[in-house]
Amino acid sequence: MAVQKLYAGAKLREFRGRLSLTQKAFAEKLGVSLPYLNQMENNNRPVSTAVVLSLAQEFGFDVTELTSGDEARLISDMREALADPVFTGPAPALADLRLVASNAPGLMRAFLDLHKAYRQGHERLASLDAALGREDARVSPSPWEEVRDFFHYCDNYIDAVDRAAERLATRGRQAGRSPAQAGHDLLERRSIRVAESADGPVRAFDPDSRTLYLSSRAPAATGDFQLLVQVALLTQGDLIDATLDLARFQTPESRAIARVGLANYFAGAALLPYTDILEAAQQERHDLERLAVRFGASLEQVAHRLSTLQRPGAKGLPFFFVRVDQAGTITKRHSATSLQFARFGGACPLWNVHRAFETPGRWLRQLAETPDGARYLCLAREIAKPGDAWRAPVRRYAIGLGCEVRHAGDLVYADDLDTANAAAFEPIGISCRICERKDCHQRSVPPLERRLSVDPDRRDGLPYRVE
Repeated sequence: MAVQKLYAGAKLREFRGRLSLTQKAFAEKLGVSLPYLNQMENNNRPVSTAVVLSLAQEFGFDVTELTSGDEARLISDMREALADPVFTGPAPALADLRLVASNAPGLMRAFLDLHKAYRQGHERLASLDAALGREDARVSPSPWEEVRDFFHYCDNYIDAVDRAAERLATRGRQAGRSPAQAGHDLLERRSIRVAESADGPVRAFDPDSRTLYLSSRAPAATGDFQLLVQVALLTQGDLIDATLDLARFQTPESRAIARVGLANYFAGAALLPYTDILEAAQQERHDLERLAVRFGASLEQVAHRLSTLQRPGAKGLPFFFVRVDQAGTITKRHSATSLQFARFGGACPLWNVHRAFETPGRWLRQLAETPDGARYLCLAREIAKPGDAWRAPVRRYAIGLGCEVRHAGDLVYADDLDTANAAAFEPIGISCRICERKDCHQRSVPPLERRLSVDPDRRDGLPYRVE
């Protein structure tokens, strides 16, 4: 495959601004001419290898920041938004979208916000007649999507919260206590009692009696996680509020959902402290079962945590992580790779995450190639969350974790796979409307950027041909 050129003008300008350097001074330190730097900052030329080395040697710059997932996420989200039938004209070329994402990411985010507002209003039109007779009828943004996008564009890494959780775990380890035990001790010092409950919810805090009730029927990993969630809510309020203030959520509901999300983030980061899980993942070659046992965590907790290891200067492998339900709807998504997921609806049916429901308790492996030629090692596994009583419903999900195939040697799951064989890679996409494959037998709707040919006297797998 051809090596993709690196255009990172916005990142260069941002970094130069942080250093308070003029273009001339910055060019001198990088050992390039002023016109050459100007062309790189305006994405008229790619960032050369020599400049990348100079950034690292001269400034100690983490060059992985040049290839952060922001641009890929924006382009993927924009292509999906432009697939909306409301846009009747020809779609912008992919090269044009890349140009906007590189030079004016703020403009692209504003467009996505506008389209999201339009879509939310359009979806509510069907129920507007019923709402007109109610005094509380109003059209409001979706809090859930707003919070999801907040984490999505933060690269699923919240530095201040992550480091606070790591400090709690470190203090606990120094005292010979696990992260959950350290959290328990912290609650006790605040005169909060922790008790088991056989019939209540998984977690319930009674502020009047200052008692935290945890379900005795929940798995140990779940109990530890929920205890640490409550620790975050009770002891990290100022930090969480400061993070929420910076996010500027539009509604109180969004802020409330994000508060829980940040508490969940704290709990996961405390159970799997950044430095510890990063070192352990490298030692165990990302064997999720071994990591789960080592940290007393669930497989989903470990997989999700691996996708958040994006601390500047100490990044782990760039993973994507996704969770889907049995209908194929994505309920969690994050990608530190160039692979992005559909914002609305389900994932590509050719992806192995959908087959995981057929083989419960087993990891499925897949070598996959996206339409842009990028190749990935994809892992998928069904996760069941049983009820705690007879007739209680069982929740079933499938989780997917993967990375670009160039990192496959760092994963134990790739040891016997023929990653050098192009024929071993299965074609997958993101969303049918923005997938450019012409001969996909699982296509559900036509692609946005292709013309169709319809022959009434011929029928193959689809009622049309993609030209």
